[in-house]
Amino acid sequence: MAKRNIRLKTDEILRKKCKEVKEITPSIIQLLDDMAETMYDANGVGLAAPQVGVLKRIVVIDVGEGLIEMINPEIIEKEGSMVEYEACLSVPGESALVDRPKKVKAKALNRLGQEFTIVGTDLLARAICHETDHLDGILYFDLALPDEGEE
Repeated sequence: MAKRNIRLKTDEILRKKCKEVKEITPSIIQLLDDMAETMYDANGVGLAAPQVGVLKRIVVIDVGEGLIEMINPEIIEKEGSMVEYEACLSVPGESALVDRPKKVKAKALNRLGQEFTIVGTDLLARAICHETDHLDGILYFDLALPDEGEE
């Protein structure tokens, strides 16, 4: 495993749409391992492949319940609403209020190429939405609500 550099918000790669993973190769497995190491090293709860400069539909998430690896993730159900502050490893030192679903159901492939579904609520739902947005070139501040303290 190797720690990778996290791209920052002005990097154009963060605005590009990622390509679907057609085959799980040793380089995809290495990318998953490197992304997890990079996320943990940066004390994050999620990381998407474009954040380390790779335009592939891959995310890793850990909200304190263990590592979740998602290849070609797709949100298939959304429920409810919750407005909370959100931040990003590619936008250090900043945060904004974002309205996200309270509950999501997503499907993806694991590192063995097996499809699975996952249901996330609260922080996990937010992380799944945040990371899958990265795969389409969307950053959380694109969805930011006006801060109640602002006029």
